[in-house]
Amino acid sequence: MTTSFKNRNLLAVIGDEDSITGLLLAGIGHINENQKKNFLVVDAKTQVSTIEAAFQDFTERKDIAILLINQHIAEKIRPTVDRYQQAFPALLEIPSKDHPYDPSKDSVLKRVQKLFGE
Repeated sequence: MTTSFKNRNLLAVIGDEDSITGLLLAGIGHINENQKKNFLVVDAKTQVSTIEAAFQDFTERKDIAILLINQHIAEKIRPTVDRYQQAFPALLEIPSKDHPYDPSKDSVLKRVQKLFGE
């Protein structure tokens, strides 16, 4: 068995201000020695390219176990999210205060349904 998951002990988050604030208060915030954060606050002014770049960065890092992303933000980069197939970091789409969770848009759920032929 491969040990590629051994040093993965961080959560990363791409989300709106309320989601990020709540998760930072819960203690997930981390800034490494290179001043790289494990979160990106997305607002109306955030460029799609910035979201894409953060997604790429978080999914390529070897210290992140789970990447949380607000579903309404995942929608902005849906092709990239749907292409992501790796086991680590695990990708979870989460609701936000203003945008309820829609299972029909969740890339992981769609993949599971395809696997079971539903």
